[in-house]
Amino acid sequence: MHTLLKGIRLVVFDLDGTLVDSVPDLAAAVDGALRELGYPAAGEARVRDWVGNGSLKLMERALADALGEPPSDALLARAHEAFLDHYGRDPSSRTRLYPGVREALDGLREREMPLALVTNKPYAFIAPILDSMGLVDYFGLCLGGDSLPEKKPHPAPLWQVAAHFDVAPQACLMVGDSRHDIAAGKAAGFRTAAVPYGYNHGEPISHSRPDGVVESLSELV
Repeated sequence: MHTLLKGIRLVVFDLDGTLVDSVPDLAAAVDGALRELGYPAAGEARVRDWVGNGSLKLMERALADALGEPPSDALLARAHEAFLDHYGRDPSSRTRLYPGVREALDGLREREMPLALVTNKPYAFIAPILDSMGLVDYFGLCLGGDSLPEKKPHPAPLWQVAAHFDVAPQACLMVGDSRHDIAAGKAAGFRTAAVPYGYNHGEPISHSRPDGVVESLSELV
């Protein structure tokens, strides 16, 4: 067992960029929405740098790139609705588990460690993706970016999970790939662990000063 897990009674995972590489599906939906509104596709490489703050912010960044300036609220609302429509049709066919994820989840489950998922992705998309990856049964609670009024980096979702499992924050571990995950974990009083391979806007995750970094989640067990 990794030293990061010493004294830990609940592990909370981020989804996109931590457990799964979902950018190919997200990019397809972003590009579909942009084309529907008459703008050129952004492409997967750009979308990879825009992921991390929920779908509304994703489309705001995509439109700002296309327009060269921030979009109006009305245009953003139309684009976001188009994105949700495109993504809802196919949220997982190109999405893949990162190496080591299943081994980590299996190992933690064998230790009877409660697991939860907190993502900024809209809640409606969580189950279809977990189901397609065969991960539905691992998590005792899942929260999306629209499950509460606040989302990461606000600590509220993490506090909600800790309260649900009746575990003190200092006995919880937040595992993520971005500065938003680490900031949320620190603000909530959680221990924090990071992976270096996800979506962090081109910034090394070590700059966020997590309590530990693992190259693969399999290192946790």
